[in-house]
Amino acid sequence: MQESNPSAAAGEPETPTPSADSVLLEAEVLELRAQLEACRQESLRVLADVENQRKRIARDAEQARRYATERLLSDLLPVADAMEAGLRSGGEDPARLREGIELTHRQFVKALEAHGLSILDPAGERFDPESHQAMGMVDAPGQEPGTVVAVLQKGYRLHDRLVRPALVQVARDPGE
Repeated sequence: MQESNPSAAAGEPETPTPSADSVLLEAEVLELRAQLEACRQESLRVLADVENQRKRIARDAEQARRYATERLLSDLLPVADAMEAGLRSGGEDPARLREGIELTHRQFVKALEAHGLSILDPAGERFDPESHQAMGMVDAPGQEPGTVVAVLQKGYRLHDRLVRPALVQVARDPGE
């Protein structure tokens, strides 16, 4: 005996009654959609954080680049002050003027050295093509060939990087 469905008899399509499996699947789909939306929101937050951090790092790098020499300049300001004071004094006495210039020079060199600059003054040392530039070879009795006999211009090194080679004259081998 077949049960009759009144709505089917009236020409309406028969709607299946939801089974327990389909209810569970529907609930699982809703839960997965909620998890997907939560993951999407979290990824948007992470992307925003990364973008903000990138902008912050770029801004900090720009500030560091712009003001990298601030400490050096503040150490050189007393040198400029000393030079101005020397110029104002008129320099009537050459001995006092020389003393003032020497003092200012020592102050200047001290400021440079405090920032990692070292002076290359290789007189009497072996010629080193890595940090010296030979401007000529000269006869130098009593000097070993290949020795720096005169420094025409001092060289400079910033930490371990050569900024400017020392310009030197080198003792020639008497047999040449």
